[in-house]
Amino acid sequence: MKMKQWWLMLSLLTSLFLAACKDTDEYTVDPRTNFEALWKILDENYCFFDYKQVDWDEVHDRYSAQLTDTMNQFALFDLMGEMLAELKDGHTNLYSSFDVARYWDWYQDYPPNFYDDLNELYLGKDYKIAGGLKYKKMHNDQIGYIRYASFSSGIGETNLDYVLYHFKDCKALIIDVRDNGGGVLTYSDRFASRFTEEQVLKGYIQHKTGKGHQDFSEPYPVYLEPTSYICWLRPVVVLTNRYCYSAANDFVQTMRIFPQVTIMGDKTGGGSGLPFNSELPNGWQVRFSACPMLDPDKKLTEFGIDPDIQVEITENDLARGVDTIIESAILYLQGIIDKDQ
Repeated sequence: MKMKQWWLMLSLLTSLFLAACKDTDEYTVDPRTNFEALWKILDENYCFFDYKQVDWDEVHDRYSAQLTDTMNQFALFDLMGEMLAELKDGHTNLYSSFDVARYWDWYQDYPPNFYDDLNELYLGKDYKIAGGLKYKKMHNDQIGYIRYASFSSGIGETNLDYVLYHFKDCKALIIDVRDNGGGVLTYSDRFASRFTEEQVLKGYIQHKTGKGHQDFSEPYPVYLEPTSYICWLRPVVVLTNRYCYSAANDFVQTMRIFPQVTIMGDKTGGGSGLPFNSELPNGWQVRFSACPMLDPDKKLTEFGIDPDIQVEITENDLARGVDTIIESAILYLQGIIDKDQ
């Protein structure tokens, strides 16, 4: 984002923080007080009620009926965690000193399409490491391969320059972000900026303007600036699976804009709501999706992004130590290389 966009985002989140913290200043462990505080924070600030067709009032009544004044903290935590799971949101969690309530069905109910031991066979022992990137040449040094396991692992401009320079004689590139659960959007944008020579509209973002479920600002644009360092404009395949979430989902959304990029693998897990934290009267923390992030067509990708080419790891290939998705990417890129020669 441009500097003024960051300042705008900071002011939006500051306003949201003040709203979310209202009426939670006094410490109490009373079950009903904390239950109502949690429900109200989400009611006034969560951003996907209408999109997910969640009747939050009905959810309140159903779970409130299970609440008792003598409920211990463990039972209360479980009840409130189950209520949050109704949102089907991997960015929505409840944190206590003894547990974290989470919703992970967005990837656990699907084939993994990535295996660490299988990936190690392809990386071998001679791969290089630059920041959060593992990289090597493959397929007779014609194709570069980059493994980025988490956008929580940093990458600097110098890291990216060394990696792309290492592939200067390669004809194509594979970027593997399968099982990347997200992290820092700055790293996602920094990496994606290496694949364009001009400013591109990467999407839009909104913020809440009131307590109603439909009280949102008009979408305002978010741009990706081109890099002033080494740029890669040759063919690219980005590998995805269901565990691509949050910042990884954002990376895939941006990369699919570029004409030289093909997305291959399985649908991503989504996670297109900018998360925010608040606190309950008993000190527990709640995280939730607060600001919807839209693609360039102003569509939400909260439930994931479909690949251009759907590929899954077959049981037969897995038994033989073959990654169907990597092999399909190599075959696809070899076809482009042969055509260009």
